[in-house]
Amino acid sequence: MTTRDAPCILLVEDDAETREAVSQILSGEGYRVIAVERGEAGTRALEAGDVVAVVLDVMLPDTSGIDLCRAWRASGVGVPVLMLTARTDVASRVRGLDAGADDYLGKPFALSELRARLRALLRRGSDPLRTRVLTCGEVRVDFGRRQAWLGDSEVPLTRRELDVLERIAWGRGHAVSRDDLMEEIWGESSPEATASLDVMIARLRRKLETGGKESLIRTVRGFGYALAAGREKTP
Repeated sequence: MTTRDAPCILLVEDDAETREAVSQILSGEGYRVIAVERGEAGTRALEAGDVVAVVLDVMLPDTSGIDLCRAWRASGVGVPVLMLTARTDVASRVRGLDAGADDYLGKPFALSELRARLRALLRRGSDPLRTRVLTCGEVRVDFGRRQAWLGDSEVPLTRRELDVLERIAWGRGHAVSRDDLMEEIWGESSPEATASLDVMIARLRRKLETGGKESLIRTVRGFGYALAAGREKTP
């Protein structure tokens, strides 16, 4: 895929150092980045129509990011918005979310967390390649409806179990690292998150497998997990 064909992320951030650091990390992830410092320029970039997500600072020279996000939503803009702010109190987060932001990240932030949150937004939101329904033999999981079945019986899965399974399915047969799973689902890579991930993978296997059948999730030793080879996935 050429740079021209890469998914486009709009970054609206007035701090030059932050703008440069975020642009570099997102470019390294394979995104095409449009980086601007003013809300007016951000709106013009959105009107071009090829932006798949926005990283938006709350404090801008010409407007408030909250007001800008609210105006975008009122005009029908539906792309995911990740809001950045130095104010992390509950009231500030609520204002941003009420204005239409999909997620909220306080400054200073780890670039790895920004990466993980943006990937999660794209999976939940406008990514056209997102796997919506996973069909593997007798197993069917509808990620949009957040439901799973084994044969004719519905299988109750927790929110986090569905998130883990969806992230592995999104890999389209390629292995997903344990670190990526922990950062994206738990927001941290810690001994506690590692233990929770191990328990969750074992529980998913128990819930979604019938006796003597190949495991739905295969372990890639020393790295992470992937869907078993040959499993069928339908969008």
